Amino acid sequence: MSTAKHNLLGMPRDELEAFVAQLGFKPFHARQIMKWIYRRGVADFDAMTDLSLKLRAALAQTAEIVEPEVSTSQASRDGTRKWLLRMGEGQRVETVYIPETSRGTLCISSQVGCALDCSFCATGAQGFNRNLSAAEIVGQVWLAKKALGEYETGERIVTNVVLMGMGEPLANYRSVLPALRIMLDELGFELSRRRVTLSTSGLVPQVRRLGEECNVALAVSLHAPNDPLRDQLMPINRKHPIAELLEACWHYAGEQTGRHVTFEYVMLDGVNDQPKHARELISLLRNRPAKVNLIPFNPFPGTEYSRSPKAVIENFRDMLLGAGIRATIRRTRGDDIDAACGQLAGRVNDRTTARLGSKTFQVTVQA
Repeated sequence: MSTAKHNLLGMPRDELEAFVAQLGFKPFHARQIMKWIYRRGVADFDAMTDLSLKLRAALAQTAEIVEPEVSTSQASRDGTRKWLLRMGEGQRVETVYIPETSRGTLCISSQVGCALDCSFCATGAQGFNRNLSAAEIVGQVWLAKKALGEYETGERIVTNVVLMGMGEPLANYRSVLPALRIMLDELGFELSRRRVTLSTSGLVPQVRRLGEECNVALAVSLHAPNDPLRDQLMPINRKHPIAELLEACWHYAGEQTGRHVTFEYVMLDGVNDQPKHARELISLLRNRPAKVNLIPFNPFPGTEYSRSPKAVIENFRDMLLGAGIRATIRRTRGDDIDAACGQLAGRVNDRTTARLGSKTFQVTVQA
């Protein structure tokens, strides 16, 4: 009877060292293996030439390096790339690469679908099926680097990684944390903490925990300046209202990382984009370690919302800037291939047990 092989992709350094030790080899071999996987993009153990023949044979029998399978690949006219990845049982998630003059940002997914049911998001409209494993999360970065030719040229193409794709990363904490550690590890993808951003809708206990265990850059989906409106847009607010969320954010930024928190704010025509909303937002964020990223709404089939006019968005930004709050308008990228913010939908067979728009809010967190 055959035994399932261990996927080394997504296995943090300490776990890989323990695995190699179980095979009867020294822990330093784990460091060699990590360099082959993450620095060179090699999946064939026979090609890892500085490993002994005995170790390579042991790895071939017990381990494998398996990346997500690409279903389709699309390229936008603006250079954005999107991959639809198979995740078993008919499930699909999406990964997006956004090239810019000074950096290349990869937006990755952490779940198949999302249970948080934000009313303006295509992913939430698809429902929720399951959490991704650490291997499936890390595999998105590995796959993109290979597809973009980074391993062939030696040029750093993916300079930034953002967990802003499908899913709520902090609801999949058990898999996201080891994936983040591999991204930061000098033997892994060796990214700076400032170049790895986790975006959350506001799971407050996990925000605090993340700051203690892996203080990457934090982006918070705020989208409304008061509780009644945020309750309407984001059911998570009924469990963790704005005051509680902001308290955790200031703790994360000031006491644990010494950096700013980015607040994402999608601009919905006539809903949250009026001057009164800007004034409320100013009162929340003035003199705090905060910056605001205003996101023009990207429509998707069946949505009830529309994008705020350009002049309205610019006026909103100017009001924030006038109050001394750093504010930018996100440039829409990849909308012709449905790769823009809020448009990722993948393919989800919904297994959500309770719709989160109901009066009772429940969400399972994989701690």
